[in-house]
Order: sequence, then structure tokens, then C-alpha cells
Amino acid sequence: MANIVVIGAQWGDEGKGKIVDLLTTEVGAIVRFQGGNNAGHTLVVNGQQTILHLIPSGILHQGKKCLIGNGVVLDPFVFCAEMDKLEMSGVDVSPARLVISNKAQLIMPYHRAIDGARENFKSGADKIGTTGRGIGPCYEDKAARIGIRAADLANEPLLRHKIEKALVEKNALLQGLYGQVPLSAAGIFDQLLPIARRLAPYLGDISTIIQDYASQGILFEGAQGTHLDIDHGTYPFVTSSNTVAGSAAIGAGCSPHMLERVVAIVKAYTTRVGAGPFPTELQDEVGSYLQTQGAEFGATTGRKRRCGWLDLVVLRESQRLNGPTEIALTKLDVLGGLDELKICVAYQYKGQEITYPPQEENGMAQVQPVYETLPGWQEDISGCRNYHALPQTTRDYIARIEEILGIPVGIVSVGPDRDQTIIRS
Repeated sequence: MANIVVIGAQWGDEGKGKIVDLLTTEVGAIVRFQGGNNAGHTLVVNGQQTILHLIPSGILHQGKKCLIGNGVVLDPFVFCAEMDKLEMSGVDVSPARLVISNKAQLIMPYHRAIDGARENFKSGADKIGTTGRGIGPCYEDKAARIGIRAADLANEPLLRHKIEKALVEKNALLQGLYGQVPLSAAGIFDQLLPIARRLAPYLGDISTIIQDYASQGILFEGAQGTHLDIDHGTYPFVTSSNTVAGSAAIGAGCSPHMLERVVAIVKAYTTRVGAGPFPTELQDEVGSYLQTQGAEFGATTGRKRRCGWLDLVVLRESQRLNGPTEIALTKLDVLGGLDELKICVAYQYKGQEITYPPQEENGMAQVQPVYETLPGWQEDISGCRNYHALPQTTRDYIARIEEILGIPVGIVSVGPDRDQTIIRS
């Protein structure tokens, strides 16, 4: 049974949740390896929608082990609310099948306070477009070696000490720079204590569990897309963790030899939430059409997603960073009704044509896309369940993507529901 890494190949919102849910049938355990509740994975099963932010997207399959890896920053309050919602729907979220790594970092109320205050303090082009969930400040504390880890929930004296120690610096920043009311260590500890006692049974050694389930297959689930990676994305308009496939081993706690099959999720067009360069963005009626037809609103923030043509320059970079073995092409049905489709095959940059993104900071804001035009289709393909049932122009669009990138499209999604999927490989 092959181990599978599922990553987003664009700027997130590619439909990773649906594909993870689909591939869960092939594995025994699913581990989320990075990010926090700034991600939103939407699952639709028999018309019923479930939106997850922290719990792995395989949770709807009975008998599958769902793991939160050490690379995740976990908001314990959000995690408990998510468990409650699933439990009300009849989903088993007991410690027998849902485990949090002892090493996962915890998002605290002061992380959220600093995140919001910092973004509000900025103006104009300096704004990053953060979700305000405390993700960045939590990763900062992790790197500074002053973070609170999940294992600390089972050690109440240590937990209180760490909160008190952290607030010396956090309150100085909140008060002195941002003019905010200082936070109370006792208040935060009292608020967290019942949550800590509830989550203590969920703590475990994820590395051991992965080792135990290796023969059944492991699915490694990423959160944000490749081009939000802290090192390789459109810096500084990025997330605070490494989103590429190689970080699955680090964020889950296993050998990189375990990363066998890499599935790159590619939306059939391109979207982006928040600030940052977007070379193929459409601010016309076609962009509005994609936004409306694709219901392009962020699952986490509710913000409208910016929409544009498919960018193969971005995807080439994703290919060399992730080494995908196949593509899962999502939301292909959204393109129906357009007379012609454009794909970006190169950029014009400083008088030259380039086929990979420029490496300089904000270089992507200075490029001009070079387009290739393909015929569109008018048919509604959402009912297609066989590849050859797709219109020829639809298959030509897929074939051109495969030809340029040199990667097979093994999965085609023609709608949000689990069964609106064509498996080619």
C-alpha cells in the first residue's frame, strides 16, 4: 500500500479536502503535517457539506486513524469546537481514532491578539492579508523556542509558567507598540484549563503511530498551497510554514523514504485569497464568471477569492519543488460556458521570456503573462463519470496541461461531491 502526499500546487483553495477524502479509502491513517486553522478544507458527501480547519479530511471515513502532526500549529479552542460539530453529526472523534502529536505547537489567545494588532497597525501595500488566526506569531514562538507544545496541556504547573513567561514580552508589545489592553496570565490559564483536561487523552507519539500503520498506507495532508510556502512562495505574501511535499516528513515525524506518491492538486483555473502578486488575475466579466460559477469564497475567512486563468509557470515551479507523480485537476466544471480558455505558458520579465517565476522579492508583480488560447466548451460536465464522456475540447484542455508539465492527470473533479470524480489511473 503506497503512502501518499497530497499538496496544493497553487495558492491554496485547490480542493485538497475533497481529494484527501477520496484517497482515504486507500490508506489506514491520515496525518495533517503543517499549517493551522487558517486552512479550510470543504468536503461534500451526498450533498452534505463539512468544512474542516484542523482535523484531517479523512475523518468522515469510519475506522481511519486521523493524526495531527508536530508541524501543525493547533488552536485548542477551535479544535474542540470542530470536534463538537463533527460529534453532533454522528462522526466518531474519540481518542481511539484522533490523536494530537505531543510536539504540536499551540496557538494561544495572545498569538491571535498580536496577529490582529500587527495587521491593523500596517497600512496599504504593507498589509499581508493574514487570517488573523495567530498562525504567524505561534510559528515565531516555535522558532524562538518559547512556544507551548501540546504535551504541556498535561502538565498544568508548566503550562501556567509558560503563559506567565510569554506574557511579559507579549504584553509589552501589545501595550507599548500597538496600544492594546494587556492580557491576564491567570485569565488565559483559567480559560484554557478545561480545554487542557479535555484534550490530554488525545495526546500521543505520532511517529510511532505512523510506523505502526505504515503497512496499511499513510496519507500526508498539507494545508496551504505551494506558492504560500514561507521559503518558496511569493514572499512576503506567504504563510508561516513550509507547504511543499518534502515538509511532510518533518511535519509528521517520519523518514522522507516514506513519501512515495505525491498528488498535486491543481484547480483548472487559478485563485488567490488576500494580498500578493497574481499575474493571470482577471478583473473583468470572465473573472466574475469564474468567481460566481466556482463559488469562490474562502472556507476560513469567507473572503471573495481573486480569480484568473490557469498559470503553468506557477505549476512548473510546483513541479520542481514537489516532484508530483500525478495531478488531481479540480473544478473543471466551472470552465463550462466559456467560448475560449487561456493558459499562461510563460512570463515576460525585464525584456526576457521566462518559464519559471522570478526569484526576487515581489518579482511576480512585475511580470506579464504570455498566453496560449484553447477552445472552450458549453456542455455541463458535472454529470460525467467517465473520461471519454467529457467533450473533446475538455479532453484537449487536460491533454495540453499534461503535455506542457509532463505529468499525468490521474484524477479529474467535475463537481464538489465525492462522487463527482473521474479516476483515470
